[in-house]
Amino acid sequence: VVSPDGKVVRSQTVDVGGETREVFTYTPAGGEPVEVYLERSRIVNEYVDPANPNAPPVFAPSTNAVPAESVQWRTENYTEVLELSSLDRALTNTVLITILVVVGQVLTSIMGGYAFARIKFAGRDKLFLFYLGSIMIPFVVLLIPLYRLMVTIGWVNDLVSLVIPFVFTAYGTFLMRQFFVGIPKELEEAAVIDGASRWRILWQIFVPLSIPAIATLSTFSFLYAWNSFIWPLIILDSGNLDNNVLAVALSTLGGRAADNANLVLAGVMIAMLPPITVFLLAQRSFVENVASSGLKG
Repeated sequence: VVSPDGKVVRSQTVDVGGETREVFTYTPAGGEPVEVYLERSRIVNEYVDPANPNAPPVFAPSTNAVPAESVQWRTENYTEVLELSSLDRALTNTVLITILVVVGQVLTSIMGGYAFARIKFAGRDKLFLFYLGSIMIPFVVLLIPLYRLMVTIGWVNDLVSLVIPFVFTAYGTFLMRQFFVGIPKELEEAAVIDGASRWRILWQIFVPLSIPAIATLSTFSFLYAWNSFIWPLIILDSGNLDNNVLAVALSTLGGRAADNANLVLAGVMIAMLPPITVFLLAQRSFVENVASSGLKG
């Protein structure tokens, strides 16, 4: 039992005014020991002398915790949060999935955009409109069919289910197609005259001129893959820590470390740093004019 001055003292039960009360021995600073009982418990505890209940009460805090007087950097938070609920494994999986999704979307968007922009074939424009119209379909509509497809293939609770369905993107194809349309045809015709194949024209002429568009697409793809939550939550078993991803791990971290705000904030900082870094590195490419920069001089 904690006395009003924060010391642990022995207590006993006595009758005070017809009620059973727990009486403590309290020694004030520089005074004689007296007996007091707890009147009521609030934010602070009010202690009253049983021999003189009408005397002014003694107030004391209900806890003897010492408040922090200073804030210091504690880098151990990051080590502890990575070890908690296999967050380090989830971070590794997220990095791998994000890299594969970004590379896959960039490659398929470049080739699809070039085909729709420069190669003439039957039904090209109608096919492009149909492909572009798939952007209007909300992802929640595709959850059940996509999940049943993953069950049929056998990719449930596997990281491959977070990569293969998302390496194709209609938005990325549209972005690259619109960018390729703006490149002057004279550059392509000159390359054809020199004997260059379409594959060489694409990778040695169109791709270098399209660095700003590729950087924009890579940034959007990175943010989508890095922050993906609903689909991993559905397709991955919550107990499968080996195949967990960062967004799902952070949602469980908020419950496991609810009483340790420092660990939760450390986990949030780990999740925020990569997207911020990618944006800072790619922001210059957002404002570049590919046509003018590629044709200067």
